[in-house]
Amino acid sequence: MADTAMPVGNSVTKYADVGLAILLVAIVVMMIIPVPTGMLDILLAANIASGVVMLLTTFYVNNALEIAAFPSIILIATLFRLSLNISTTRQILLNGYAGEVIGAFGNFVVGGNYVVGGVIFLILVIIQFMVITKGSERVAEVAARFTLDAMPGKQMAIDADLNAGIIDENEARLRRSNIQREADFYGAMDGASKFVKGDAIAGLIITIINIAGGLAIGVLQRGMEVGTAAQAYRLLTVGDGLVSQVPALLFSTATGIIVTRSAGENDLGMDIISSLATNHRPLFIAAGTLFALAVVPGMPTVPFAALGVLMAVLARVLYREGEMQRGETDRGRGRTPGTTAPSASSGPGAPAPSSPENVMQLLTVDPMEVEIGYALISMVDPGQGGDMLDRIGTIRRQMAMDLGLVVPPIRIRDNIQLKPTEYVIRMKGAEIGRGELLPDHYLSMSVDQNDDALVGIPTTEPSFGLPAVWISPEVRDQAEAMGYTVVDCPSVLATHLSEVIKRYGADLLTRQEVQKLIDLVKENNPAVAGELTNALGLGDVQKVLQNLIREQVPIRDLVTIFETLSDFGRFAKGVDFLTERVRESLSRTITLRLQDENGVLSVFALSPRLEQRIKDSMQGDLNQGWQLGLSPAEIQQTIKSASAAAEQMAMAGLTPIILAHPDVRFVVRKIVEGTLPQLFVISYNEIAQGSQLKSLGTVE
Repeated sequence: MADTAMPVGNSVTKYADVGLAILLVAIVVMMIIPVPTGMLDILLAANIASGVVMLLTTFYVNNALEIAAFPSIILIATLFRLSLNISTTRQILLNGYAGEVIGAFGNFVVGGNYVVGGVIFLILVIIQFMVITKGSERVAEVAARFTLDAMPGKQMAIDADLNAGIIDENEARLRRSNIQREADFYGAMDGASKFVKGDAIAGLIITIINIAGGLAIGVLQRGMEVGTAAQAYRLLTVGDGLVSQVPALLFSTATGIIVTRSAGENDLGMDIISSLATNHRPLFIAAGTLFALAVVPGMPTVPFAALGVLMAVLARVLYREGEMQRGETDRGRGRTPGTTAPSASSGPGAPAPSSPENVMQLLTVDPMEVEIGYALISMVDPGQGGDMLDRIGTIRRQMAMDLGLVVPPIRIRDNIQLKPTEYVIRMKGAEIGRGELLPDHYLSMSVDQNDDALVGIPTTEPSFGLPAVWISPEVRDQAEAMGYTVVDCPSVLATHLSEVIKRYGADLLTRQEVQKLIDLVKENNPAVAGELTNALGLGDVQKVLQNLIREQVPIRDLVTIFETLSDFGRFAKGVDFLTERVRESLSRTITLRLQDENGVLSVFALSPRLEQRIKDSMQGDLNQGWQLGLSPAEIQQTIKSASAAAEQMAMAGLTPIILAHPDVRFVVRKIVEGTLPQLFVISYNEIAQGSQLKSLGTVE
């Protein structure tokens, strides 16, 4: 049967454009050329039928895109009704007769009383204009605005699913097309609702004009009495108005249904029944209320009692169905029906983990969060003068400007399990920093690490592990006069948070964030982004960027980074090799970042003998990476020598830097990064031309 229906559908749609063009021309012609009353009756009936069909069609759509042509249909239907109004007005004023349909509405529907007909007509206009059309217009306007605002987020979600392999390119293309069509649809509905509103106003104005014109023609041209002319022309005009307002009301109702169907999963009837019949308690309460009204003196007993019985029966049916479904669910979970599932939490009111959604929520961790004791809440609460949230915003902006790292929002919450003055910094649920703050105190640190001269509470500075003292506000001026560095509690936490992000920030650079960076470059440099994705996978790019951030090399110059990866990624996939090549392309950035205010780059150089020993012990290739064959004793001695060099430079107020051969730089960095994270290791190729280099010694 499906095979036989297909050619019919094709034959209908094959000439749809021709038929629509003919229809539009015919509608315009109707406004100019008189239409016979017999044909007018058929067109008026077709107008009513089209309204009924359109209203019923909206009941069975699950998605607005299933009836994407609805805004155009509203425009054509409105134009058709207006052309019918003009044709019927012409017949009424010329002949005093406009066919059997209008006569039936004027005589039978309102009993031949034009006053009653006029009242009914005005009520229909008010319902359509003030209630349905006004509400539909507002919903369509809000839906259009929200749909347009949500487009970027939906596009990003599609790109994320595509990059994760959840959907293929065809599915992604289809979803993007649906998003665009949905935005176009609601934008068009916002304008189409104005057609419905204008139709209601035009119907009212046309009716008033017809009444005035009919009286003038009947009295002045045909010599009729005023009462006779009013009875004849007003009755026909009211009938004409009713005939036009009924389909207009149907179309406006269909418009309201389309724009208000936001989250339906089935047809409208199923959605309404499933929404109202999910709970038996409201029906039981309604039945009790109806029974109470039935016994009130003066109230009609039979209607209220009958409706109460009906409500009670429906509530009982829903209750029995709910019990049966709960029993089947309990048996499926291996429990006796009627028993309660054990809770996963011992706390009162904890949700039972029987729902998959509840369990999935437990797997979500924040990228970064800070847990604080209750004594530190005042630092975070703006109502108590706390500015910690503003400081965190400053840190995020600083990281974006300094390293090109977009730090996700940092969540701060209190934890009663901590000490009142303690805080914990977590990244993806794991603790990466801890400290203690004393509210209403200042942290004092001395350059020579000798705080015995100040009276306070000894402690350790959490960011760098330096000895410090908590002092009271009265001693602050004295400490500053003695040359101590004095900071308040929010500054201590902000500094600790900033240093933690510098050290562990590479773990915040997920593949989704890398995809956003690629999309950012793609906006202005599509060729660079396209060549990169052809040469390397998203994971390889992520690892290279993480290596750069881990050594505090800014990744803001994404174009240079991606161009370098595209050049070398064609023949080498080793992340360490690619990282070294990118670092060399960023030599100017690295040099400017490490040189002092005089433009001098002070370094400790790796001894040639140690460089050769490391190079001889390396095993591997460009694609698989290299392994180090040094003995533990040699590694420990190298770390000890590098630590001594770094300490000497730090005591001199210089940035600790070790200069190594390009072939062994990344190996030296891997040796010292666990013990000396603040030590920078650079190669000869990473020094910009024209830089002033000052060697302070060698690392043996």
